[in-house]
Amino acid sequence: MLSDSPIFPSKDDLPRKWISDDYFDLILWYREGGVTGFQLCYGKPYAERALTWKREGGFAHSKVDSGEDKPTTNRTPVLVPDGMFPKEKVIAEFDARSRSLTSEIRTLVLEKLREYPK
Repeated sequence: MLSDSPIFPSKDDLPRKWISDDYFDLILWYREGGVTGFQLCYGKPYAERALTWKREGGFAHSKVDSGEDKPTTNRTPVLVPDGMFPKEKVIAEFDARSRSLTSEIRTLVLEKLREYPK
């Protein structure tokens, strides 16, 4: 179950909030006036994808490439372009798991998920 967390300042980036459970990571970026974007990572831990929405820039859908091809190497994960976004499945999972979030965050993310183009 996703639960709310505090907003943290971030060096060289916008203040952000990171919320997660066993299926989702939700990162929200803030500016004065509220949320300016978010990244919803889903499908953890084996087939992780990320849907990013920014107020100035719209949507992007990506696969999370863990960069791990050897057990002795620890590389930084990167986002690479990916195809279809399973919109209905992600909306249903987020709806079920996000009931403990503030209504502002929950409503914004669900609204943007529903706006994602087919």
